[in-house]
Amino acid sequence: MPDRVLIFYGSYRSDRQGIRLAEWLVRAFAERGASAELIDARAVDLPMLDRMYKEHPSGEAPPALEALAEKIRTADAFVFVAGEYNWGVQPGLKNLTDHFLEEWYWRPAAIVSYSAGRFAGARAGLAWHGILSEMGMVVVSSTIAVGGIGHAFDASGEPAGDNGAALTRAFPRFADDLGWWAQAARAQRERRDPPY
Repeated sequence: MPDRVLIFYGSYRSDRQGIRLAEWLVRAFAERGASAELIDARAVDLPMLDRMYKEHPSGEAPPALEALAEKIRTADAFVFVAGEYNWGVQPGLKNLTDHFLEEWYWRPAAIVSYSAGRFAGARAGLAWHGILSEMGMVVVSSTIAVGGIGHAFDASGEPAGDNGAALTRAFPRFADDLGWWAQAARAQRERRDPPY
């Protein structure tokens, strides 16, 4: 059974640089046999958080929220493509994740950070580690950080230059780590129900 991997991206900016990274990750996971899907926060366009999915009466959540909840519940693993804004997390991605809670439980997550600068979004990646853990995910130890995002991909969306080459070198171990945890968690969920 192929792993069902959701790849979350959260920039709302008009000149989004990280979208090429997110789209490449979808292709790279698919080439490894995973069923990968991009969840673009701007395309989903959830409102600023007022009421979480679980706070809506059964069957009354907005359709976009209901559809995304089902995708999250049935995924095996998550990848968060995390841009860094002023040493912190992207508000669009944070808003999307905060609409859910129990839907995230008992699955592994991995973080791919990026920025225009040389720190490659590492500070945002560090912040996301705690956020995702608090939301019930197991965050794998492998991470990817892409600096100089504006030059890390060519016009066709393929990795380019030194930062693109570093991405392609790091991806196999990153994907293997996430895949191992996805399969382990899926097998455990099939054996017994989670404790809560």
